[in-house]
Amino acid sequence: MMKVDRKLSIAPMMSYTDRHFRYFLRLALRHTLLYTEMVAANAMMHENAERLLAFDEKEHPIALQVAGCNPDLLAEASKIAEAKKYDEINLNIGCPSERVQAARFGVCLMKEPQLVADCVAAMKKATNIPVTVKCRVGVDDQDSDELLEAFTQGLIDSGVDALIVHARKAWLKGLSPKQNRHIPPINYERVYRLKQKFPDLEIIINGEIKTPEGVTEALRHVDGVMVGREAYNRPIILMEMERAIYGDDTNDFTISEWLSSYLPYIKSRADTGTPLSLMVRHILGVFQGRPGARKWRGSLVERSKDFSSGFKALQSVINEID
Repeated sequence: MMKVDRKLSIAPMMSYTDRHFRYFLRLALRHTLLYTEMVAANAMMHENAERLLAFDEKEHPIALQVAGCNPDLLAEASKIAEAKKYDEINLNIGCPSERVQAARFGVCLMKEPQLVADCVAAMKKATNIPVTVKCRVGVDDQDSDELLEAFTQGLIDSGVDALIVHARKAWLKGLSPKQNRHIPPINYERVYRLKQKFPDLEIIINGEIKTPEGVTEALRHVDGVMVGREAYNRPIILMEMERAIYGDDTNDFTISEWLSSYLPYIKSRADTGTPLSLMVRHILGVFQGRPGARKWRGSLVERSKDFSSGFKALQSVINEID
């Protein structure tokens, strides 16, 4: 089994971590593990699944995140992930949305630890790529170190290769998915204690870590850090995070160089019918905090409705920005 470096990874985010954003990130990031958006295991069985699973070879290392609760279906999904050359398959046990709950996916499964363990065991049996799980520290009133440790032990017994823990619990009633990202208090110490309890299990922490200093501090306690919204809102920070971990063994692009390196990809995808707007929206965060950011973002959003006009606008921004 190939060893996957999980010291730094980008969280799976619906409507954000699509193939265009992942490709854009990979241009500047040498080591960071990229995750897809969550894909329902049953959707992978349909004839049109190629669109959901497609990625560029340059995106490696890349992990596919799946949602489901049927061990047999998840085993088939794992076989597909391996056949598609993904480097890892990750089971989502952390999403709190009502739609996901209705399908018996996501964080509600933390209330069914034996089922989750059965799913992981089936996935492990079906594939040779790493099988990981992303969860919360707790859900509703099931929120104690003892329950989290019992949940984790079940995963270990099933052969899980790594556990990614969002360091806050989820409330399934009364809070929206957006509120579940902020209102339950963050609790890094719970995750650090879990690592102390299971020193041989690779544990990655997720939740509001937004700076290189935050990454290096977390790595004193756990094996890796997963970055979420900050990666999208301010992607330039990811190069600084890589540098904090790997020293000079990472890319050192200016913003204009990074954007320029994205242009050939934009052209190639446009030739296959991909709208420019779907690719340009992912680069707007690189302007965060820079003088002229509002003007550049407004120009790109407005003009990307037309490829020729939008591409010229992007070239103009690249010439101005550094």
